[in-house]
Amino acid sequence: MTPVTDHSPAQLDHIIDTLAEQGWVIDQTLFSKEDIRRLRDCCEAQWQDGRFHEAAVGRADQQGRRSEIRSDSVLWLDAAEAEPAIAHYFATLNQVRQAVNQAFYLGLEDLESHFAVYPPGSFYKKHLDRFRDDDARALTAVLYLNEDWPDEAGGQMRMYLDDACTQSLDVPPQAGTLVLFLSDRFWHEVLPASQQRLSVTGWFRRRQAGLAWPS
Repeated sequence: MTPVTDHSPAQLDHIIDTLAEQGWVIDQTLFSKEDIRRLRDCCEAQWQDGRFHEAAVGRADQQGRRSEIRSDSVLWLDAAEAEPAIAHYFATLNQVRQAVNQAFYLGLEDLESHFAVYPPGSFYKKHLDRFRDDDARALTAVLYLNEDWPDEAGGQMRMYLDDACTQSLDVPPQAGTLVLFLSDRFWHEVLPASQQRLSVTGWFRRRQAGLAWPS
């Protein structure tokens, strides 16, 4: 199994401080090039094996395929997965979870994650990651896997930084970029890409509903 790097307090402190200040942070230090290569190889192999399914929107009896809203395909991941790359991913983000809990007492208990593949032309319209009737998802984590992604290929995640969605930031899906943001606060969308786009998307979930991010 790939050994888990014990990340320095300075790395985690930067993430915590930036989250406290603005509610989102972009990090390019937690996952090495080798970590990303292993995840990318795993994602591509399982895509070739046909294990992905078309992504749905909504939950419970409201869940369904809505191709006018999103057109990617996903594969849900198991934290106990024998694949070393996946186990290492969960172990690394578990360090983030522990640091966030220690700083903000949010009670983040687990992480649900999936690989996401956006074939050329795919997109995901503007949305929030928090369900209307379930506030368990507290913090979103998006990790990009494409190496040497060209700007002209599109596929950026557009984050809206204010409630009116008048200010935005476009994040290129470049390998090793990890984006963390509050699930209930930031509207975002995935712009169409001209080539296949790979990522791992996860949500830290709270054990107790109603716990709030410190204002």
